[in-house]
Amino acid sequence: MDTVEELGNTYYYAGRSNLTACELLFMIFCEKTVEQLGLTIADTGAVIAIVSGRNDIPTRTKPGGTIVNTSRASIASRRVFKKVKFPYMIKLPTLIGHITNPKSLKIRMVANIGTFVGRTIPVMGWLILASDVSQITYRTMIDYNRIARGSDKIW
Repeated sequence: MDTVEELGNTYYYAGRSNLTACELLFMIFCEKTVEQLGLTIADTGAVIAIVSGRNDIPTRTKPGGTIVNTSRASIASRRVFKKVKFPYMIKLPTLIGHITNPKSLKIRMVANIGTFVGRTIPVMGWLILASDVSQITYRTMIDYNRIARGSDKIW
């Protein structure tokens, strides 16, 4: 059957008829999300990285102005790498703060490998999920614009 029904200016997609333009966009978005997030190892790893990077484990008393708790990723990486530093006293940037509050994010330079790895793990998880969202959005727009007519198209 054709993807567009001529009666009533509606669309046919994925076995559903009489869809408005908004409903068509939503149906394509749902389909592309399922295709992208189909239980891949990268997406599972991204979620694990994000959850392991949550600062929800109580730690020692720290100086004022620092983040109060620590994360599982930080504890594990410091346990593995101990106090090993980068060669030649190289310092690399890390992000600290909470992703839910972008104003709290700060960049700190660190020389300790364990600290760097512990702070980088959740960032990598967020980057993988951001890549997924951008791919889902792109593929949804391409398919939607291929099906939609005239003024229903986006861009």
